[in-house]
Amino acid sequence: MESIEDFLASRSEGGLVPLAVQLEAKNRFQLTLREAEEFILSMNLLPVRYARNRKTFSTGQQLALLNSRVAVIGCGGLGGYIVEELARLGVGSILVVDPDVFDEQNLNRQLYALPESLGLSKSVAAVRRAREINPAVDAIAMIASFTEDNGEDLLMDAHVAADALDNVPDRLMLQEAARRLGVPMIHGALAGFEGRIMTVYPGDPGLKQLYNIAEKDRADQTRPEALLGVPAVTAAVIGTFQAMEVLKVLLHRGKIFRHIMAHIDLENGRFEKLRFDEPSGGNDDPCSG
Repeated sequence: MESIEDFLASRSEGGLVPLAVQLEAKNRFQLTLREAEEFILSMNLLPVRYARNRKTFSTGQQLALLNSRVAVIGCGGLGGYIVEELARLGVGSILVVDPDVFDEQNLNRQLYALPESLGLSKSVAAVRRAREINPAVDAIAMIASFTEDNGEDLLMDAHVAADALDNVPDRLMLQEAARRLGVPMIHGALAGFEGRIMTVYPGDPGLKQLYNIAEKDRADQTRPEALLGVPAVTAAVIGTFQAMEVLKVLLHRGKIFRHIMAHIDLENGRFEKLRFDEPSGGNDDPCSG
């Protein structure tokens, strides 16, 4: 009987394997689509969907993305863009956590908010979209709030957590849960045409350097995003920066915004970086900027 390696090698062209061949391999060798993709990448071949990635990522890096798990906490303006881009990048496992459903106020900025999706769970909509984009992705919806009681369970086995929450207390709770599990966290926030990004490794002061106690206790109506609004363009840009930080952490490449807050002002065309003092002991991550 023909081996899967021989099957894939004989049907690849220029090192690329079409989706139809991947699907045939899945059925012929009784695999999941993700397992078939893993075979392809382990043979130093590439699914055709990643052909435009081949000058950017090695097949080994694409395989590392496939074998990565990212927890996206919150699936509103930021979370939708993060999920979309991670699925297209080929991150193999994406957990999407959000307790809410879409309403009409979400239509201005949230990627999966459509007139026909009003009333639908945000996490379910995100997972459906991720599976439509990339059937090899194991996307999981959790219709739940992130809490002290479930936080560690939700982050279990995650390589990175993406903070797409909308309030400071929950963000600080996420950072603490990620710290206990040794999981890096990618923070993003926006208000009006401005946003910020910061990557927090376990043990970093992180968000405690950004938010003071008074801000933690603000009422919802006085939060910056409530005062300045949350337009789609800002959500798209900050969510994309967060997805890029996830990518850099997973692949150990590039300059990471660790001990740095990147601040973006889209309206005035400004990009600034505010560096914070590192804790004693220095920075032990070779990819940090």
